Amino acid sequence: MATLEKIRSKGVLLLIVVGAALLIFIIGDFVNSGSTYFNQMKANVAKVNGDKIKITDYDPKINELSEVIKLEYGTNINEDISEQIREMVWNNTINEKVLSDECENIGMTITKDELEDMIIGTHISPILSSSRMFMNAQGQFDPNNVKYFLAQIDDEALTQQMSYDDINRFRTYWRYTENSIKTNRLQEKYNGLIQELFVTNKLEAEYAFEANKTQSTVVYAKKDYFAIADSTIEVSDKEILALYNKKKEHYKQNQAAEVAYIAVEIAPSTEDYQKAEAEINRIKEEFATTEEIAAVTNENSDVQYRNEYLTKDQIDKDFIEFSFTSGKDSVYGPIFNKEEQSFKMARIVENATLRPDSVKLSHIYLHRESAEATLALADSIENALKQGADFAELAKTHSMNTQTAANGGEIGWISELGVDKEICDNAFTLPVGKTFRINNGNDINLFIINDVKEKVEKVKLAVIVQKLDASSETQRDLYNKLKEYVVANNITEKFQANAKENNYEVITAMNVGINSSMINNIVHAREAVRWIYKNKPGKVSDVFEVDNYIMAVAIINIFEEGYQELDNVKDILMAEIRKDKKAEILIKEAEGKNIAQLIGENYTTDTINNVNFASNYSGSLGNEPCVFARVQDMELNKESEALKGNAGVIVFKVIDRTSNEKEYNEKEEMVMLNARERYMIPRLSIETLKKAANIKDYRYKYY
Repeated sequence: MATLEKIRSKGVLLLIVVGAALLIFIIGDFVNSGSTYFNQMKANVAKVNGDKIKITDYDPKINELSEVIKLEYGTNINEDISEQIREMVWNNTINEKVLSDECENIGMTITKDELEDMIIGTHISPILSSSRMFMNAQGQFDPNNVKYFLAQIDDEALTQQMSYDDINRFRTYWRYTENSIKTNRLQEKYNGLIQELFVTNKLEAEYAFEANKTQSTVVYAKKDYFAIADSTIEVSDKEILALYNKKKEHYKQNQAAEVAYIAVEIAPSTEDYQKAEAEINRIKEEFATTEEIAAVTNENSDVQYRNEYLTKDQIDKDFIEFSFTSGKDSVYGPIFNKEEQSFKMARIVENATLRPDSVKLSHIYLHRESAEATLALADSIENALKQGADFAELAKTHSMNTQTAANGGEIGWISELGVDKEICDNAFTLPVGKTFRINNGNDINLFIINDVKEKVEKVKLAVIVQKLDASSETQRDLYNKLKEYVVANNITEKFQANAKENNYEVITAMNVGINSSMINNIVHAREAVRWIYKNKPGKVSDVFEVDNYIMAVAIINIFEEGYQELDNVKDILMAEIRKDKKAEILIKEAEGKNIAQLIGENYTTDTINNVNFASNYSGSLGNEPCVFARVQDMELNKESEALKGNAGVIVFKVIDRTSNEKEYNEKEEMVMLNARERYMIPRLSIETLKKAANIKDYRYKYY
C-alpha cells in the first residue's frame, strides 16, 4: 500500500519520463526512416524539364548497355569502354527524355502494330538490320534470326535449356534493342514533322542561284595586323570593360576548374632492367632444351604459346628472318625491343613447310538428346554424301546452326590462326571435296573442304615475351617521393613554386569539367576530378594512382556556372580592341593610294580565281567576308576602298568575271536548298529541345 502511494505521489514525474521516452522513440524512428526518405529524394542523377531522373532508374541502363556491347562485340568491358558507355547512356537518356516529352505534348506515339512491323514486318528498323546479333555468315541481316531469337527468349521449353544468366542477358539485350527501335522511330517521325516546316521560298532560291552564278578573278593588296607591334597600341581598362559588357553572352561557361598537377610516369628503373635481363637469360637454357615447350613458354611468357602454323605476316617482325632460315629447336635471343619495352626470344618448334594459306569450309552442326542418336544421324548423313547427296541441301535440312544452314552450311574462308587444332589438322591437310567430322558427345560437326588457296611457307614457333614493367619497389619509391613533396608543399602556391628544384614539372589544366574523366591527356582521372570539386582553391590533393601515372593535383580556381570573369577573358578582349585600332591606322594610311602604291609600301599581293558571293575561303586571301560580300557588285578594274578584314586591311579589284550559262531552274534550286537545310534538322531539333529543357546534371555525385 505504501508502495502504491509512493507511485501515485510521483505520478506526474513518471508521466513526463515515460512521455519523453516515447517522444524520443517516435522522433528517432521518424529521423531514421526520414533520412532514407530524404536520401531517396536526393538520389537524382539529372533533372530534365523539371522532372527528376533517379539513380535507381539510370544505373540499370549502364548495366544494360554493357551487356549489349558484350553480346554484340564479344568484348570485355575495360575502363575506357566503361567511360564511353556512361557517356552514351547519358546522351541516350537525355535525348530520349526531351524527345518523349515533346512527342507526348503533340500526341505523337509509336503504335504496337508499327513496332511489330519494324521488328518482323516489311519495314525493318535500321537498329535491327545493323545489329551483329542478327547477321548471317555473310554478314548480312537475316530476319529469320530475329524470329529465332525472340522464340528463344519467349519459349519456356527453350529457355529451360539455357542458364539463368544467359536468358537474362538475352532479355536485357532485347529490352535495350526494342527501346532503341522505338526511340529511333519516334525521332524519325518528329524530324519528319519539323522538316516539313522548313520550306525554301522563291526569293531564297533566286538569291542562292545568283550568289553562285558569277566567278570573279581578284587582285588584292593586304597588310596584316601583326605588322604593327602590340606594344604600340594602348588599350584602357574602360575599353576592355565596355567590350566585355557588349559581348558578355559570348562568355557563358559551365562549372569548371583550373588546376595544376604533377604526373610522374611509372617507368622501370635501371635496376628493373637489370633484373629482367638476368631473369630471361636464366630461363634460356631450359627453353632451348625442354620437351615441354608449351608448359615452359606459358609459365614464363606474357604471351601464351600458340600451337599453330604461322605465315610471315603473322610472326613478330623481330623473328621473321630467323624463323625461315633456321632449323627445328634453334633459339634466337633474348633481345630487348625498346619500342615494346620487352625482352623476348623464340624457338622453332616445327620447321617451315608449305601449307594452304586458307581453306573454305562448310559444316553441318548436329545435336540430339544423346551421343548415340547424334552419332547415328552423322553416319546416316555421311552415307548419303557417299551416295551423291548434296552437302548444302543436307545442311539446310539437318544443321542446328540456323545462320550457316540457311546458306548451305557455308562458313567461308578460314586461316589456321585461332582455329581449333583438330579442325586445322584436317582442313589444312585433306584435299578439296573431302569431309571430316569433329565429335563432342551430343554434338558433332561434319565439315567439307570446298576450296583451298595456294600454299605458302608456314612455321610453328614458341615465343617468350617478358614485358619490362616497373617493379613494386620502383613504384613505391616514386609514390613516396611525390607524397613527401605534397606534404611539404600543401598549398597551391608552394606546390607550383617548388616543383622545379625537386625535379618535378607542374602542368596547368584549364576547364576541367565537373563530370570530366580526364585532366588534359591523363585519362581515367575521375577520382582526382571528384576530389577537386569537393575542395576549394589553394588545396593540394593526396597522391593518386592513375593508369601509368602517379599524380597530385592543386586547385588554382573553380569557376561557377554563369559568365566567365573579366580577368579570364581580358587578353581576348584586348586583342580584339588592338585589332580594331590597328585597322583604323592602316585604313587611314591607305587612303588615296592605289594597289600599286600599297605594294610598294610592303603590302602583300596576289591574284585569286573563282571568287563569288558564296565563297567562304579563297586561296592566299583566306576567310575574308569583306571581299566576298563586295566582289559581285564591283565594277571591273575599279579598286575598292581600304577594307577592315579578319587578318588585315585589304584593297582589291575585279580584273575578270565569268558567268555561269546554266539557266535558272527555280524548282531544282529549291529542292537543293531544302535538302541542305533538312540535313541539319535531326541534330538541331534535339539540341534545341535540350537547350529548352533546363537540364541539371548531377552525375558527379555518383560516377
